Amino acid sequence: MGERLLAIDTASVACSVALFDDGALIASDYAEIGRGHAEKLIPAIQQLPDKGRAAKILVNCGPGSFTGVRIGISAAKALALAWNAEIRGYCGLSLVAAQAQNKLDISDPVCVAMLAGHGEYFVQNFDGTGKPLEALASLTPDQTVDKVKANMIVGSAAAELAAAIGIDDHIPMLPNAAHISLVADDMKKLPPTPIYGRKPDAQPTKTA
Repeated sequence: MGERLLAIDTASVACSVALFDDGALIASDYAEIGRGHAEKLIPAIQQLPDKGRAAKILVNCGPGSFTGVRIGISAAKALALAWNAEIRGYCGLSLVAAQAQNKLDISDPVCVAMLAGHGEYFVQNFDGTGKPLEALASLTPDQTVDKVKANMIVGSAAAELAAAIGIDDHIPMLPNAAHISLVADDMKKLPPTPIYGRKPDAQPTKTA
């Protein structure tokens, strides 16, 4: 058995886990569940070979659902502590971009648009190698129109955004941990801390 890596992705309506051995995928689980990531995640990991035990853990740090992001990171940290494993994070939008370019077998830029709640989108453009062209942003549909720098839009908000700006080429897509190997190594070294992408819905009350 080589070095194993466990990937965890709970930042979207999908919940996915994947176990790799020396870079080769040996088992995975993917389900679009909407809510209930806390109940789904640990059983999914336990069903992997050796209950998912790995020397390295990768987790989607967001942006996405506040609850989903926290669940994934908390689970990853707990397992890393129990297994004495290395833990790193990645941005979910980079995974969606990589999945799209692999699916289409292209090296063209793509614009990732994910539903962000409150009618906004998480938006980020990626070049043909899957590298981000700018920082991600949470934008209203009107703000997003001028931010698209590619002819292909992918992500959970792809259809909505494509229709709004009159682009035909779009692919609805969610991040899947089984495809994390498509993301460049230097983009999988983030600290395991949340990337919320926008301010939380609830703000602490200021005291005088």
